[in-house]
Parts: sequence; C-alpha cells; structure tokens
Amino acid sequence: MTKRGPAKAATAPFAEIVMVCAKCAKRQGVGAKAVRGGLKRALKADRRGRKVRVVETGCLGLCPKRSLTLATAGSLGEGRLLVLDPSLDPAAMLDALLPAQNPGDAP
Repeated sequence: MTKRGPAKAATAPFAEIVMVCAKCAKRQGVGAKAVRGGLKRALKADRRGRKVRVVETGCLGLCPKRSLTLATAGSLGEGRLLVLDPSLDPAAMLDALLPAQNPGDAP
C-alpha cells in the first residue's frame, strides 16, 4: 500500500463553478441569493450541457462601486475577477461568465 498523503481526491459532480461575492450583492441591494437564483434559472434554460455550481462567497477583495464581483475557476486560473453590472439579466451574466464553447474547441 502506498502512502498518498493527507489529501484525497474525488470527482466533482459539476464541471464549472461560479462564485458570487455576497458583499458586493448586498451593497448593490440585489442580494447574493437573488443573483445566485437568477443564474441557476438561466443555467436550467441554457442548452450548453455544462453542470455548473453557483455559490455565494465572502468578500473577493475587489469591491467595485455600482457593480458585482464574480469569479469562475477559469477566471481565477487567469488571475482575474469578473465585474458585472447588477442590472444585467441573468442570461447576459451567464454569457459573460461562461462563454459558449464551439463544438470544435478542445477543452
């Protein structure tokens, strides 16, 4: 038996993650639960075939005025946070967060 160390790995039940800054949502008067719910509804109507987990986080540290801060695994991998207008509809937010992939694109 080989020693694996203190961490174990498991397969995630989702392919993408979207993080919503609860502090930004509260400052804009929309609430993180409302943003999260809107994104989840837009994902259900979306036909991209991705399993996406939408979660609320604490402060992401950017704190823009009159905007929401969100992040995805891809944006964090590139060292970026995404700043969106809170008046965008959830489908437009989804397009900005997770652009549609072309069938010919390799993951």
